Amino acid sequence: MGILDIFKKKKSETGVAETSSASDGANASMLAVLPEQIYESASLELQDIIAPSALKIESKSINLGDKIARTFFIMSYPRFLTDNWFSPIINLDKIFDISIFIHPIDTSLMLRQFQKKVAEVQSQINARNTKGMVRDPMLDTSYQDLEGLRDNLIQAQEKMFDVGIYITIYADNDMELFKIENEIKSILESKLIYIKPALFQQETGFKSVIPINTDLLNIHQKLNSEPLSSIFPFISFDLTSDKGILYGINRHNSSLVIFDRFSLENYNSVTFAKSGSGKSYATKLEILRSLMFDTDVIVIDPEREYEFLAEAVGGRYFNISLSSDHHMNPFDLPIPREDETAEDVLRSNTINLVGLFRLMLGGLTPEEDSLVDRAISETYAIKDITPESDFSNIEPPLLSDFEMVLSGMDGSESIVTRLAKYTKGSWATFLNRPSNVDINKKFVVFSVRDMEDELKPVAMYIVMHFIWNAIRKNLKKRLLVVDEAWWMMKSEDTASFLYSIAKRGRKYYLGLSTITQDAADFMKSPYGVPIITNSSIQMLLKQSPTTIDILQKTFNLTDEEKYLLLESSVGEGIFFAGLKHVAIKIIASYIEDQIITSDPSQILSNKKAKAELEASEIKK
Repeated sequence: MGILDIFKKKKSETGVAETSSASDGANASMLAVLPEQIYESASLELQDIIAPSALKIESKSINLGDKIARTFFIMSYPRFLTDNWFSPIINLDKIFDISIFIHPIDTSLMLRQFQKKVAEVQSQINARNTKGMVRDPMLDTSYQDLEGLRDNLIQAQEKMFDVGIYITIYADNDMELFKIENEIKSILESKLIYIKPALFQQETGFKSVIPINTDLLNIHQKLNSEPLSSIFPFISFDLTSDKGILYGINRHNSSLVIFDRFSLENYNSVTFAKSGSGKSYATKLEILRSLMFDTDVIVIDPEREYEFLAEAVGGRYFNISLSSDHHMNPFDLPIPREDETAEDVLRSNTINLVGLFRLMLGGLTPEEDSLVDRAISETYAIKDITPESDFSNIEPPLLSDFEMVLSGMDGSESIVTRLAKYTKGSWATFLNRPSNVDINKKFVVFSVRDMEDELKPVAMYIVMHFIWNAIRKNLKKRLLVVDEAWWMMKSEDTASFLYSIAKRGRKYYLGLSTITQDAADFMKSPYGVPIITNSSIQMLLKQSPTTIDILQKTFNLTDEEKYLLLESSVGEGIFFAGLKHVAIKIIASYIEDQIITSDPSQILSNKKAKAELEASEIKK
C-alpha cells in the first residue's frame, strides 16, 4: 500500500471529505486529515506518522504538506552511454528520489523482434539502392547495430531489459522546483538524454518512485547489458592512483587509498579529530611515507610526539624553550628569489614583525602600530640594511637593537616598558640572540612543549616565520606540519600568518598540513574556514558529540557520515581529496607502528626492550 493509498484509507476512516478544484485547466483532488481527528480516534499507527498532513494532486505536480513534488521519466537515450553518466545527478546537492526498474526480456522473444526489424531495415536499404538513391548513413548504422546486438544475444554475451528511470524532485515553492528541474534537464540533455514530466500521472509516478517496489508508471526503454551497467548509481570513489603514498584502506570496498597531495590545485590539508583518535599517528605515518618520496618535512610539535620519529629517520630535533640552546632571530632576512626584489622581502618581513610585536605586547593602538613599523625600518637601517642591500652578506639586528631605536622615539614609553621582559632577564634568552638553527635536513622538528603557555603562541609564530624564510630561499618539495594548530588560531595575527602560508605555499612547492583536536576553537577564528577552503585534502577522524554539528555544517556531511564519525574506532574516519571522499581506516606495518606509535604503554615497552638489548650488548 502506497502513501497516497494510506492517506485515502485514513481519510475514509476519519470521515474527512474529499474536495476537488481546478488548476491549469486540469482536475485536481484535495485530501486533508486533521491531526485532532486522528488522536480522537485513539488509533495512531505508523501510516499516521509517515503520511503527509495534506495532499493536492495536480497535472504537473503534487503538494505534500508544505513541499511540492514533481516526477519525471527518462524518455530517450543516445546511441552510446558513457560510464558514470548518472553520477552528476546522483551527487547533486538537492532533495530528490530516484527509482530504477529493470525488467528482463526473454532472449528468444527479443531475437524474433530483431529478425523482423532487421528485415525491415534491410528492405529499406535495398529499395533505396534499387531506385539509385544516395546511401543513408542512419539506415546503415541502424543495420550494423541491430546485427551486432543480435549476434551478441545469440552468443549469450548480452541480454535485453525494459528499463524505467523515474525521478521525483522536491521544493518549497514553484520557483525553486523550476530551477531544480532545469538543472537536471541541463545535465542530462548535455549527454543527449531527455526527460519529461509525467503529465496527469503524477500520483502514479510518485507511487512508482517511493520505495514500495511497484512500477505503476510503466514507461520503459529497451537497453542491453552494457549500457545498462553505466546506469548503476552507487559510485564508489576509489582514491587509488599510480603515484603518491598510501593513506589507508577504503572501508567500503577494501581498496587502497593512494594519493599524491602534490597533484591537486594546492598541497594543503587539514585534520580534525578528538584526542586519542589517531590524528598524530596518521600524520606521522604520512610523514614517514612522504620522506621515501623525496619530500622534505618540517614539523611544529607542541607535545614532543615527533622526537623518536626524528631520531629514527636521522632528522633534526630542536627543543624551543627559555632554557634552550636553540635560538631564532625574528629580524633574519631571507635572500630574495629571482622573481622578487630586496625591497619586497624587506617590506614583507617588516609586516610580519609588526604582527609579532602586536602578539608579544598584547596588542597595539594605531599610533603604536605606526611607531613600531617606523622603528623596525630604522633598526634595519642602523645595520646598513636597505632595499638596495645584498641580503646574502648582512648581519641582522637583534631585539635589543630594536629596543634601543624605539626608546629614542617620542611616545614609545609604553611599548618599551612592555618590551623589556623580552630583552632583559630570563625571557631574553629566547628572543634576543642570533639564530643558530640549521634546518638543512630532510626531516626537522621544532618542539614547543617546554615553552611557557603564555609564550607558546609567540614561539609558534617565530618558528613559523623562521621556517617560512628558509622555505623561500630555494624551491623544493616540502611538507609543513602544524600540530595542535588551535594554539595559532587563538590570536588573529598568528592565525592570519598561518592563512597566508596556506595561500602562498603552492608557489614555493609547499604543502601545509594543519592538525587540531579543538575544532570549535579553530572554527571561531575568522581564518578557520578560509584555511579549510584553501586545503584540497581534509581528514576527519573520530569526533566528539560536542563538535560534530560544527563539522557537519562546515563539511556539508550527511547524517550517515555524521554518525560514522561518532562511531568510528581509532584511526577511522573520512578522507576528502578534491571532490572525492571515502571512509578510511589508517593501517601501518609493524615497523612503521613501532616508530610512530603514541600509545604510552607501547612506548614504555619499546624503551624497556631497547634498554634490555643495550644491556645485553654491553655484557657481550
